[in-house]
Amino acid sequence: MADGFRFCPACAAPLEWLAQMEDGGEKLRLRCPACGWTHWNNPTPVLAAVVEYRGQILLARNAAWSGRMFALITGFMEAGETPQDGIAREIKEETNLDASALALIGVYDFQRMNQVIIAYHAVADGEVRLSPELAEYRLYAPEDVRCWPSGTGQALADWLRSRGYAPQFMESIRS
Repeated sequence: MADGFRFCPACAAPLEWLAQMEDGGEKLRLRCPACGWTHWNNPTPVLAAVVEYRGQILLARNAAWSGRMFALITGFMEAGETPQDGIAREIKEETNLDASALALIGVYDFQRMNQVIIAYHAVADGEVRLSPELAEYRLYAPEDVRCWPSGTGQALADWLRSRGYAPQFMESIRS
């Protein structure tokens, strides 16, 4: 079931997949047959940053990942903050770097995780100190970085193109 919902949060009745007419036609969603509550399963906004640090691209490896994959700095947007404030906060929390010159790269669909990724380029300065969420980081010259085929990898590829580089893609996302 979507997001692990099995019971209605309003009345505790078991949820069912039920079709109902909505704007744009009939939609199948988890609904409560007792009180009519609907689980909309809207995508979660995720923030990402191509962090430019001392002329290089900083990629980090999440401590929970089993492989040696390095990726963009990412995090969830919190209530009450703008996307720009949120990505600056995430960069500070995860790397201890101060972000400036934030520029939107684009917005990307990541259906596998039911997310919408809002990606920025950030120039960052300071001394790198990783949060416990990150195991290590690497710095890459823009021409040497390799993009992954989905999610934030597309944002990195778009940023590289905007700087005149032809993005190189990994064959697969293995360690």
